Amino acid sequence: MTTLQSVVRRRAVAVAGAVSAGLLVLSACDKPTPVATLTVGQDSVNSEALCYNDGDALDAESLKKCLKKADDAKSIKVGQDETVRIGVDPEIAKQGWVVLVNGRPFSDVSKETYRTIPSSAFFNVQYGTQGETNTLAIQSGEKAKKGLWTFKLKKA
Repeated sequence: MTTLQSVVRRRAVAVAGAVSAGLLVLSACDKPTPVATLTVGQDSVNSEALCYNDGDALDAESLKKCLKKADDAKSIKVGQDETVRIGVDPEIAKQGWVVLVNGRPFSDVSKETYRTIPSSAFFNVQYGTQGETNTLAIQSGEKAKKGLWTFKLKKA
């Protein structure tokens, strides 16, 4: 075997080893959760789930831990006459989802990927949502809770 063939063979083995190592590292990563997005006017924020068990039901302990992370939710400013647009990945829609505001159910179950709500509903004494900031959560799962995404709505 010539020196050139030897060098080429060593490089091929090194490349194969690097590819194998890369695949091993990637297989150890968690796959991303489905994403939910809020859009108000020209601004939007999106988030992966605070808790998500690959589409399986979450137990009470998991949800309890999950809710502790809700304070880190992304925020968006909402003007008085704007519309809040909520978009969810098809995987969330397939499982059914509801909107919660400050932990209370705010909508019926939807299997659509998109919904709009007038901003006036989020800062209204009638709905128990007065104040300068409210938490909007998206909860997936029609019968059992399967995921939770949270956002902060700040009055503009």
